[in-house]
Amino acid sequence: MNEVVGRDDLLLLTLDTLRYDVAAELAAAGELPGLAAHLPGGAWEERHAPGSFTYASHQAMFAGFLPTPARPGRHSRLFAARFAGSETTADGTFVFDAPDLPTALAARGYHTLCVGGVGFFNQRGALGRVLPGMFTESHWEPEFSVTSPTSFEAQVARVEEVVGRLPPERRLFVFLNVSALHQPNWFHLPGATRESGDSRASHAAALRYVDRHVGRLFAAMRARRRCFAIVTSDHGTAYGEDGYTGHRIGHPTVWTVPYRHFFLEPPA
Repeated sequence: MNEVVGRDDLLLLTLDTLRYDVAAELAAAGELPGLAAHLPGGAWEERHAPGSFTYASHQAMFAGFLPTPARPGRHSRLFAARFAGSETTADGTFVFDAPDLPTALAARGYHTLCVGGVGFFNQRGALGRVLPGMFTESHWEPEFSVTSPTSFEAQVARVEEVVGRLPPERRLFVFLNVSALHQPNWFHLPGATRESGDSRASHAAALRYVDRHVGRLFAAMRARRRCFAIVTSDHGTAYGEDGYTGHRIGHPTVWTVPYRHFFLEPPA
């Protein structure tokens, strides 16, 4: 990452609330062509989330604690805030002295952009300004929120607008929090109604919706130069498994998340 930072643009795409099992099933069934075309081997990697809900998980990720591979061992990290005694900081880790990654990248000359989704990014109160406040430029609108059936399209359009006006020589770090999978998501499932409520099936339908539009985001991010992309979930959610519903709980459906990172190469 010490070679990547300063050379390439960066994208952190968090598919808020996405479960690993749903993501893996859809990829294996060929139902995620937009994402699978970039996932190494066309498949997700199983990882453990650093938090059980959005705020906690993103605070950890912005400090360099991305989801951990779901297998025993000591796993080196891509990014790490400098602190004594870290056992997962390796030679290839981008180590920073700032309190968070967006601040560290801004100090390296990056324009840092946050396009929020769920309420922790809505800037409508003190808590909703903490995470966006780490960035040079932050955006949130009702059209980006969990209640909008076209939230991801609106978010991608905002990224396209920023990319279009940024000087080409300026490095860019984009963080986009996808709200589409978070409840309510029933409206992404054909034939579902508000009375039907959310389900594992509507969760899957929301991921298919995101996949239909993710190509636009990837095209925008690779239009200027090579981009290093991280696509992950911050946590999962339960739909009645073992009697549990939702997240901020210690259930495997919450702690187990999909993850991948890869390069988006510029057009030839």
